[in-house]
Amino acid sequence: MPATLPQRAPVRTRRSARGRWTGWGFLAPFAIVFALVFIAPILYAIWLSLFRSQLVGGTEFVGLDNYVRAFGDPQLWAGVWRVALFLVVQVPVMLFLSLLAALAIDSGRLYGKSFFRLSIFLPYAVPAVVASLMWGFMYGTRFGLVGNLNDMFGWSLPNLLSPDLILASIGNVVTWEFMGYNMLIFYSALRVIPTSLYEAAAIDGANQFRVITAIKLPAIRGALVIATIFSIIGSFQLFNEPSIMQSLAPNAITTSYTPNLYAYSLAFAGQQHNYSATVAIIMGVITMIVAYVVQLRGMRKGS
Repeated sequence: MPATLPQRAPVRTRRSARGRWTGWGFLAPFAIVFALVFIAPILYAIWLSLFRSQLVGGTEFVGLDNYVRAFGDPQLWAGVWRVALFLVVQVPVMLFLSLLAALAIDSGRLYGKSFFRLSIFLPYAVPAVVASLMWGFMYGTRFGLVGNLNDMFGWSLPNLLSPDLILASIGNVVTWEFMGYNMLIFYSALRVIPTSLYEAAAIDGANQFRVITAIKLPAIRGALVIATIFSIIGSFQLFNEPSIMQSLAPNAITTSYTPNLYAYSLAFAGQQHNYSATVAIIMGVITMIVAYVVQLRGMRKGS
């Protein structure tokens, strides 16, 4: 009998296997960087949160004791409720103003819309440290714009750095910084709406308000959801503005004014790195849950 020749693997099978490895090769650089700068710090923070450093006895494993302590920490939850109030008030105001600006630019009836668009977006290019210092000095009653107006006109404008108004003052700074960023998201979404929809609305005799409510707003619902999620994450990560303005309003902004500021103070001032990691993990979980709920509601409304 003639010897049987070994069968070769089909060419298509070899190509598909080579293609799979090629895909993994392109993915590997991103996966490595992602694991090093994202996954590894989270795992390290979780590992730190399971220990406690003591003057006597060194570092010991305490399990979930730090989490039990955090859930009963009034300073932490006061900061959480403060940023939640900030989110509920500041985010809708900022997104509403950004949407109005985007609609005004997209309407085509605004004179000098290029300059208007650039002037609104420009504050986003200003570093948060510079913006906080600039607005903080303007808020001052003894050294800033408010104080100068009081002295010049004999007014008695309220102290915007007082404990009762400092959260609103920070909200004004954040709105000034990020209104242009969100405006650009909305404007970009408005520019890709098919012109055929506008033509159909014109044939039906729809006015501008009807065009906005029936065409523009439904078409940019995805952009609205994305901007809302970004704003929610930014609210829970509030740190730069209160940290910089703390020196200008020490009686109003404490070391636990926001959860991020509290975690920073614990780690670098109180040398409580393990408990600081616990606070960071809890805030990360809270932010993720709130952002996920908003995303689900936005997707459900859009379906």
